[in-house]
Amino acid sequence: MLTLLAQESFSHYGAVAVLIMMAVIFAVANLILTHLLGPQKQGKIKGMTYESGMNPVGSARRRFNVRFYIVAMSFLVFDVEIVFLYPWATVFPSLSEHSDLPIVFLGRMLFFVLTTVIAFVYAWRKGVFRYD
Repeated sequence: MLTLLAQESFSHYGAVAVLIMMAVIFAVANLILTHLLGPQKQGKIKGMTYESGMNPVGSARRRFNVRFYIVAMSFLVFDVEIVFLYPWATVFPSLSEHSDLPIVFLGRMLFFVLTTVIAFVYAWRKGVFRYD
């Protein structure tokens, strides 16, 4: 009885194991194929460090324009918003039409999206996205 119960509880992990194996095989295959098929030329310029489109010459304490960081943070905010939209979009269609839950769920998501749009408009008006 105990082995049957243990076998049933572990049978659901087969798909997870297959997914992990596929990810590992994909990563190893990419590393091997890149090494075999990639360019083999070496040189001074090819071996030089590439850092955010700027030549890595001089001090590492060089100041960057704050707009780079603001754009990066805006990008992260929109990415996080999309991550929160996926679970909501999967649950929302299955809510009962005869309850108040769909209206509450829709209102909360509209508020969430509206605050992000307001932040985007604020950043736009402040000139964050201009590269003069």
